[in-house]
Amino acid sequence: MTLRFGYIGLGIMGRPMTLNLLRAGFSGTVWARRAERMEPLVAEGAQRSASPAELAASVDVVFVNVSDTPDVEEVLFGAHGVIQGAKPGLVVVDHSTISPTATMRMADRLAEKGVDMLDAPVSGGEQGAISGTLTIMVGGKAPVLDKVRPLLEAEGKTITHVGDHGAGQMAKACNQLIIAQTMMGIAEAFTMAEAAGVDPARVREALMGGFAYSKVLEVHAERMLNRVYKPGFKARLHKKDMAIALQTAADLGLPVPGTALATQLINAAVGQGRGEEDSAVVAEVQRLLAPKA
Repeated sequence: MTLRFGYIGLGIMGRPMTLNLLRAGFSGTVWARRAERMEPLVAEGAQRSASPAELAASVDVVFVNVSDTPDVEEVLFGAHGVIQGAKPGLVVVDHSTISPTATMRMADRLAEKGVDMLDAPVSGGEQGAISGTLTIMVGGKAPVLDKVRPLLEAEGKTITHVGDHGAGQMAKACNQLIIAQTMMGIAEAFTMAEAAGVDPARVREALMGGFAYSKVLEVHAERMLNRVYKPGFKARLHKKDMAIALQTAADLGLPVPGTALATQLINAAVGQGRGEEDSAVVAEVQRLLAPKA
């Protein structure tokens, strides 16, 4: 059976991910709060829906890709939410980055209606969404993942079943704190090189071939050098994700000092009005901290 999908949330990530599903030959229906966001996908063959409930009633799998935990709760359980139109056997795949604890609660609530849920946050940014090479971290039941895997394979290159409900979101929290701390380290390194009169671009070139290499050094460091921060992932969203990581660590009673420091840098960037720029803009905060000659 060919699965029919619905997609809720057509932003920087959701729009190209939906497009890849359509171009892979899957039939789909879309919904977004702003109707104009649906139009490019309708032009590619998607059906438009008037509400999440209407969308859920006509598909086998509902993808959700919105900003934060309250947004997911609203599209799933609001007055016109997915649960209002869901039939037993429906699968909800949440690509949002939200609280692991809230994810487990939502999965239980959906299960009461015979609906399965996978938390499946992604990594790879806008370019990964466009190229269909995202990394997808999945929490939930293995048979449910097997059922929807053909759809996920149209969105991503690496699909890992991490564990039960919430495990995918836990993996994403780990991903975000690693990226934030790596960006902080690169920003500090570039600032130190500049202070010593050494070209940070040449430093990056040297480091790219050694143990310091990372995707962050490849992609985000280039933004830092060019001082161009067109968002692949907005700083205000990274701020939200770091709050999730800190709260998760607090719930577990774990000290995470590196995460706390990196969060301060991201918070400062957002506080300076740069929340709509890529989170690599933390390099500009680091530059401001450097003493002036």
